Amino acid sequence: MVDAVSRCDVFLPCQHRPAVPVPVSHVRFKFSFPVLESNFLGTRLVIKQSKAIHQNSNPQAISVQMALSIGKAMKWWEKGLHPNMKEITSAQDLVYSLQNAGNKLVIVDFFSPGCGGCRALHPKICQFAEMNLDVQFLQVNYEEHKSMAYSLNVHVLPFFRFYRGAHGRLCSFSCTNATIKKFRDALAKHNTDRCSLGPTKGLEEKELVALAANRELGFSYTPKPEHEPVHQPDALPKPARPSPKVPLTRDAEEKVLAGAGR
Repeated sequence: MVDAVSRCDVFLPCQHRPAVPVPVSHVRFKFSFPVLESNFLGTRLVIKQSKAIHQNSNPQAISVQMALSIGKAMKWWEKGLHPNMKEITSAQDLVYSLQNAGNKLVIVDFFSPGCGGCRALHPKICQFAEMNLDVQFLQVNYEEHKSMAYSLNVHVLPFFRFYRGAHGRLCSFSCTNATIKKFRDALAKHNTDRCSLGPTKGLEEKELVALAANRELGFSYTPKPEHEPVHQPDALPKPARPSPKVPLTRDAEEKVLAGAGR
């Protein structure tokens, strides 16, 4: 492409063309093709290739910058998170997080990136997390952990489960923006000051067994032995009650006295 800059108009109409050619020194050209020779108004014109230098013209650097800008784009379930919100990466991570929560209330949030109800509800869940920093929120991406959700009998989204200390699972339900009161009421009910005695329960025994039976999860668990009935020591035999004395008749009394040698 020709970039011509001139101090005077060299492209005049034909009827006003001067007899003497316009000096070429008044015209500057820049081309992006090889050297060419041509006659310009009767004067020999030599055109040389000019290489333009542009900043950041390295295609590799541009591709890296584009990749960085794309990688920085946050997904909707990654926005507005707080320190008490964590995304679960595996079945082992879920079990460990529940068992090591102590007496803290834990809310497991099952969601899917393609779920419109999950996306609409996410900002409010983040608000609840911000207002209740003593509550642990665990996020389970259904698209990445379908097999685990199936083993835990989760078949509707968004879905929530509440756990706490030795009580284990407190409640489970599904809700949307229209039924957010259900979530608010459950949070107010189970986040009261309390102290549960005993070790933290976490998932139920049957859920742990179901996760271990799912070979796709790579989760191992040894079922607890069933409780055997407690054997009580054999009871001591009760002493026999003495039989009541029966009064003897006269004939029987004489026989007894005769037997005694009287």
